[in-house]
Amino acid sequence: MSALVEVSDLAKTFDVSAPWLNRVIERQPKLFVHAVDGVSFSIEKGTTLALVGESGCGKSTVARLLVGLYSPTRGDVQFDGQATNASRNAAELRTLRRRMQMIFQDPYASLNPRWKVLDIIGEPLREHGLVPGKEALRQRVGELLQQVGLAAADCDKFPHQFSGGQRQRISIARALATQPEFLVCDEPTSALDVSVQAQVLNIMKDLQKTQGLTYLFISHNLAVVRHVADRVGVMYLGRLVEVAPKAELFGSPRHPYTRMLLDAIPDIHMTGRARTPVQGEVPNPLNPPSGCAFHPRCPHANARCSSERPALTRFQGIEVACHAVQEGRI
Repeated sequence: MSALVEVSDLAKTFDVSAPWLNRVIERQPKLFVHAVDGVSFSIEKGTTLALVGESGCGKSTVARLLVGLYSPTRGDVQFDGQATNASRNAAELRTLRRRMQMIFQDPYASLNPRWKVLDIIGEPLREHGLVPGKEALRQRVGELLQQVGLAAADCDKFPHQFSGGQRQRISIARALATQPEFLVCDEPTSALDVSVQAQVLNIMKDLQKTQGLTYLFISHNLAVVRHVADRVGVMYLGRLVEVAPKAELFGSPRHPYTRMLLDAIPDIHMTGRARTPVQGEVPNPLNPPSGCAFHPRCPHANARCSSERPALTRFQGIEVACHAVQEGRI
């Protein structure tokens, strides 16, 4: 299968300095956060890549870079062989943007409370000129609502008349309005109850089968990732530390951080295997550790880990950034 999305050496740096006058008076330097720091991956057509990691590791920034809400500091994103950067002309960018959409994390914040559902889902249809006239718009919105398990009559209601799970279905319907090929899902179920999460995830899996959608799925819930992903990328402090097929990652994780994340899942079957609890705190991103960013928390770290940053390299069918794995110490 060919890759629909290819990301190479993607980076995003944010200036978080104090105002200029404060810096002059207090003699402070400028401060930068490397939210995403050289991330590379590809997603094949019709598959799901999940990005996981602790809060603040850069997952949502990657999502926003992919759909063009942020412009990258360096690196580029290729969609179906075409660059998505701002150097392209407006018409080409518009066509590309129509083919990729985003589902946001909070269904309460991502829908305009003053608009009816007809206007919310109809906006991308009007914006891209996809339906002629009001009657066709209403009919198309009704079809989209039915696709996500809601009724066509719901188009005359306001967001406050729906539950969280129903709101997220409206968000999915809005994302599907332009018939995209690629959906970026930024923790689309984290604000929902567990029973509702399952319904929304099943809708997304069914849509993927029927429409051949490609997903980048961002989550910190490994149980959700296990349900939806084909491949999993593990992020730590703005960098990918391991990328592997789902079965490989859950069956035999290589990177110590991946092992730590998996050991944090409750052992319902009481298998009795040795588990390493998650230790330490995520370092301050304003002052990251030298070498491998994970070395202060890693039980396998040595002098090389604290001085030399490991590159993401192919190793026995997976990609891993770890000196200990490459040297055979674990």
